[in-house]
Amino acid sequence: MLAKANRLTRGAEYRHVSRRGVRGAGPHLVTHIVLTGEEREPRFGFIVTKAVGNAVVRNTVRRRLKAICAEALPDVPKGADVVIRALPSSSGAAFAELRSQVRRGLKRRGALAARERETA
Repeated sequence: MLAKANRLTRGAEYRHVSRRGVRGAGPHLVTHIVLTGEEREPRFGFIVTKAVGNAVVRNTVRRRLKAICAEALPDVPKGADVVIRALPSSSGAAFAELRSQVRRGLKRRGALAARERETA
């Protein structure tokens, strides 16, 4: 599971990443990523609304996403903030499907880093 240092906890942080982040969408997830440039552990936030299902289903999806992100932690650059929003179809998705979509969404950080280097 993700340690407290690896979690977004405030609504303002979620809003900042959702509005300013590079967006990557798939059939089950939408991923937003912001590279802050800070020397700290990457942080993750999860948005799983009632549209996904009842509390049991939402918590299952959230636990799966947390496990996938804990796996991917070494590959995410320092200072990155990531928000993953689960779409209603995520409730029926297999773990492997969710993992591949999270990985694909996290790869977008490379495009973001290249763009920042060009503008600097």
